[in-house]
Amino acid sequence: MKRTPLVLVALTLAACNANAPPPVAADPGGDVASAQAAELPPPGGCQEHIARYIRVQEQDKSMGHVAGKVYMEIHTEIAAAQKECAAGHEAKAEAMIRASEIRHGYPTGI
Repeated sequence: MKRTPLVLVALTLAACNANAPPPVAADPGGDVASAQAAELPPPGGCQEHIARYIRVQEQDKSMGHVAGKVYMEIHTEIAAAQKECAAGHEAKAEAMIRASEIRHGYPTGI
């Protein structure tokens, strides 16, 4: 039984793959992630927490992980927290967002 041609073919193919660039994982978000990062407010405070919660909601909605009714309820809660934050009531706004996260099953403090 001659296996030499088969071995040569296998080695040739392996050599071709060894020189190929490593595979790149598909990034379904592409430039979206970069754009979202550019939209972040300065670190800390109620603005950052609200912006992060909004991004999570948008992602969950786009992936079908949150029902439309719940999405609207959360955004009503976010809007109320945004008003408090804009008025300078940072602690109250933070508490409102944490309460919404807890009420809807999201982890807090991330």
